[in-house]
Amino acid sequence: MTISLNHTIVPAVDHHAAARYFATVMGLEAPSSKAENGRGRFAPVRVNETLTLDFMTVPDPEGHHLAFDVDPETFDGILARIRAAGIPFGNHPASPDNGRTDHPLCARGLYFGDDSRNLYEIMSPA
Repeated sequence: MTISLNHTIVPAVDHHAAARYFATVMGLEAPSSKAENGRGRFAPVRVNETLTLDFMTVPDPEGHHLAFDVDPETFDGILARIRAAGIPFGNHPASPDNGRTDHPLCARGLYFGDDSRNLYEIMSPA
């Protein structure tokens, strides 16, 4: 059997707000309420057929780094939503607000953060 990641916990100040923020930026479906997600302390966001991010409120989130490979069209959509929302982004984890997309590991890439100190990395081959 091939090993694949099924889900991971993403720490958050407010798990519902964090899940909506991430899902909105990424163009994914967000859980709309506590009652609808059926898991109480988690706000799950389905990333693809095999991966779910379970956002969970914690007292002092330390933040995680989550990196995603996307195709060029998906990258364009994410970048457009980030710009439209006025979310700072950058091409390096030390400069996640420099507004650049020239990434050292791929043709285009960017980093953006949330209020829980999570750092999201988006990488595209073109």
